[in-house]
Amino acid sequence: MLERSFPEQRVFLRSDRETRYVRLTPVTQLLGFTGSTILAGWLIIASAIVLMDSIGSGNLRDQASRDLALFESRVNELAEERDMRAAEAAAAQERFNTALAQISTMQSELLASEERVRELGKGMTVVQDTLRRTMKDRDEARDEAQALLAKIEGTDDSLGGIDPAEVGATVDMLAEALNATAVQRDSMVVLANQAESVADDLKIDLRMMEEKNDRIFSQLEDAVVVSVEPLDKMFAAAGLSTTNLLKTVRSGLSGQGGPMTPITFSTKGGIPDPDSLRANDIIEKMDRLNLYRIAAQKAPFALPLKNAFRYTSGFGPRWGRMHEGTDFAAAYGSPIYSTADGVVTFAGWSNGYGRLVKIQHEFGIETRYAHQSQLMVKVGQRVSRGQQIGAMGNSGRSTGTHLHYEIRVGGKAVNPMTYIKAANDVF
Repeated sequence: MLERSFPEQRVFLRSDRETRYVRLTPVTQLLGFTGSTILAGWLIIASAIVLMDSIGSGNLRDQASRDLALFESRVNELAEERDMRAAEAAAAQERFNTALAQISTMQSELLASEERVRELGKGMTVVQDTLRRTMKDRDEARDEAQALLAKIEGTDDSLGGIDPAEVGATVDMLAEALNATAVQRDSMVVLANQAESVADDLKIDLRMMEEKNDRIFSQLEDAVVVSVEPLDKMFAAAGLSTTNLLKTVRSGLSGQGGPMTPITFSTKGGIPDPDSLRANDIIEKMDRLNLYRIAAQKAPFALPLKNAFRYTSGFGPRWGRMHEGTDFAAAYGSPIYSTADGVVTFAGWSNGYGRLVKIQHEFGIETRYAHQSQLMVKVGQRVSRGQQIGAMGNSGRSTGTHLHYEIRVGGKAVNPMTYIKAANDVF
């Protein structure tokens, strides 16, 4: 059967001196054909696999490049939006301070206007009393003059032996007194009318100032509410008690009452007016806003990187072990920044972490920055939020250039993304 398909062949090899031949049996030919077929099939399959893998790898690389570019673009947009929100917050704070100064000035003017109104009221009362007294004296003098005239004309027998010349002199004196009284009365009436006109103008000014104050108070109250609510949500999302947080920040400030204290006005034993109460309420809310701003600087709500980066590993179990932080990958030597104000408690080499920086913050919070290529701080140094503390590297137990970032509260590791996501809508 083999000879029919693979008849015996002889291959002759001839040289100048001799001739030789190689005998190819059917079995040898079958083995050679089978081997050649298997080799050709393997080459075809391997080439196809390599080609498909090359095509697939190219597509994956292109897709990864596109995803990376999109991610970096999104990070840049978020960074710009964060900077814009920070600028808006600073501008709002400036507007608050300006409005507060205006409120204080207007409140002083309002109190001065009220004092002038009270003085004018007292003046009008005095003028009216004087006018009534003058009119009474005028009527009495008129009665006396009429009585004397009656005596002079002989209509009254009680004149007796009075000298008519003396009576005439008395009448002249009373007439002069009446004229002086009439002049004084007329001047008093003019002053009273002027006082009433000034009082009406002051009442109009007072009403317009009250309306203006009401508009300003309403705008300030709305602005304070809009500014405080996102901060309340941010601290709540991070699991921080706002009551304890504000108490801790306030206890660290010098003086009494924190950075801002209520305005006190002299009420002379009376009840404070509504404007004073509203002003003090706004100041209390602004005090809360300032305390939140200080607390936000002391808690790690910022990102440790400002350059383009990507998240490579999150918080949680990984390869059978607990990964107690979040990994950020970026270019070798990328600057690493402190995420909050604090004090450096460790800066050196630590097994597994490589070059490591530990920073102790307020509220029992500690942050760790591992695998660095260069350290720029030392133990005991006080750092501020956004201050560079090192550069990204690949030191310690690491498979590539990245930053291992941890947040610990009371010594227990928590998910850093909780703080980062909580601050997305604020900073």
